[in-house]
Amino acid sequence: MKSHNGMRPQDIVVLLKVLKIPEPNWQYRDVAIALKLSLSEISESLQRSHIAGLIDDTKKKVYRENLMEFIEHGLHYVFPVLPGTMVTGIPTAHSHPFFKKKFKAEFQYVWDADKGDERGLAITPLYKNVAEAVLIDETLYLLLAAIDIYRVGRVRELKVAKEVLEQHILS
Repeated sequence: MKSHNGMRPQDIVVLLKVLKIPEPNWQYRDVAIALKLSLSEISESLQRSHIAGLIDDTKKKVYRENLMEFIEHGLHYVFPVLPGTMVTGIPTAHSHPFFKKKFKAEFQYVWDADKGDERGLAITPLYKNVAEAVLIDETLYLLLAAIDIYRVGRVRELKVAKEVLEQHILS
């Protein structure tokens, strides 16, 4: 059995993507293309998630409650982030269009990206190609913005992020 050297940030993104694939016969290559990751990165990610108890033996069925528990109670400890300098990019956390309607903030958070057009404090994404992947998947974008709220948000923002994540992960 392969040893588990800890989860990596992209593992959360891979699990969220797997959860939202509508067809049961998907292949690793489908996830790799959608997330702009290599096949080996997808395979290794799913193996780490399996060892961690977040996905079943087939590596196609995510244990939804376990994933939600990890996001709620461990994510901000394992994948913390400190806002960086002012950059132009794609809005995330409370700056995502969905959350922006719910919260007023004095500053914005963004993933530094050439294709972005908002100014804000830089938030390091869970992996380098997140900004590209979310441009083709609105649901993934919403979920990753909610994840970033867990990484940098305040209590009232966390409550809304939790509701969004539970709606998508637990149902």
